[in-house]
Amino acid sequence: MSETVVHGEAIEWSEEEEDSDDSEEEYTSPSQPLSSSNFDKDRHLVYLQMMYELLPYHYQSQEINRLTLAHFIISGLHFLGATDRVDKDEVAKWVLSFQALPSNRASLKKGEFYGFYGSRSSQFPIDENGDLTHNNSHLASTYCALAILKVTGHDLATIDSESLLLSMKNLQQDDGSFMPIHTGGETDLRFVYCAAAVSEMLGDWSGMDKEKAKDYILNCQSYDGGFGLIPGSESHGGGTYCAIASLRLMGFIGADLLSNDSSSSILDPSLLLNWSLQRQASDGGFQGRTNKQSDTCYAFWIGAVLKLIGGDAFIDKIALRQFLLSCQSKYGGFSKFPGALPDLYHSYYGYTAFSLLEEPELSPLCPELGLPLLTSLGI
Repeated sequence: MSETVVHGEAIEWSEEEEDSDDSEEEYTSPSQPLSSSNFDKDRHLVYLQMMYELLPYHYQSQEINRLTLAHFIISGLHFLGATDRVDKDEVAKWVLSFQALPSNRASLKKGEFYGFYGSRSSQFPIDENGDLTHNNSHLASTYCALAILKVTGHDLATIDSESLLLSMKNLQQDDGSFMPIHTGGETDLRFVYCAAAVSEMLGDWSGMDKEKAKDYILNCQSYDGGFGLIPGSESHGGGTYCAIASLRLMGFIGADLLSNDSSSSILDPSLLLNWSLQRQASDGGFQGRTNKQSDTCYAFWIGAVLKLIGGDAFIDKIALRQFLLSCQSKYGGFSKFPGALPDLYHSYYGYTAFSLLEEPELSPLCPELGLPLLTSLGI
């Protein structure tokens, strides 16, 4: 499969970019029409099919994240019931070519992580001894790689999960957090979530200390009920999702969190519910933080939190649907804000948000993994 097909490059899978609206100027298209009253499945199929075949040049600065972008496209097509439009075997073969493999068992003791690279530009050749000259495999890229493989129906038992999970232990820090790469990386809730999601998809939790991860997560809860990305930081929609989804995946909270006696809970569910519901703004959309603009992706990040704790009945779903439709592009896909051009990051999370709203033309969602439900269950 050509490297320019489906594998162009990806928008960084992080929440930092989504909070840049303090100073950014969104490019808006004067030809964007008024919002539609319906989810336009056909246009979204055209949009994703176009992105699968050849990406616009604007994405070239994101080359380092090819796997992430491929995840948005392939998993997006699955939500739309159109994975028959891609060559699943070729896609799986391409994804597997990004796995970092140890030359021998002794290599696993060197402290490196043997997951998946994000792109060819971060994948260095092996030396004459069969060892990697530089190992830049990344935890977020590993999440995306496994997601694509599940969507394409690939048997995850065929990958070297033992090396992956054994080396993933090297990324967990003393405080329970995770680095995304074995050297020089930051630590925050995003990578705790990636480690939990990887463990869940592989059906093996030997690669992380769940108790230490739980303690780190709880240290990130703020006074107002939300979670910051690191301890002591401002409550954030993406951080809150990573915290709650991780706790759910690890089995520390259940679907009945709100109905349980809060005194027996490891967190304050009513405070979390209150903070989450306050993120729905007057325009119907969700904001990632207090006093921020509504943004398509937070319809998933916050909406999924409410779904996971059993509070989604309190969402004004009619208003949320109208906001999302105002971000639906005439070209297919979704934009960050109404009137802006679509991008793959916000398009994917627009599809997941509509799935949370039970859009009949979309596959149901597994909110813990952010993937189509049947795919996440391995069916």
